[in-house]
Amino acid sequence: MRITIDTDVCIGAGQCVLTAPKVFTQDDDGFSELLAGWADRAGDPMLREAARACPVRAITLHEDE
Repeated sequence: MRITIDTDVCIGAGQCVLTAPKVFTQDDDGFSELLAGWADRAGDPMLREAARACPVRAITLHEDE
């Protein structure tokens, strides 16, 4: 599974960080970022919940093919 954040859509609500703090952080402007090493991993069970919790659906989980 690959994780992407649409930075043009993100409003910096921080729900992803609250839900999955081992995966997401916020940059200096408050927008969501993936922590190092998480772009191509899906080890945290809260990833789906973090994507669901995003109020603007800026987080996309891409299933492996």
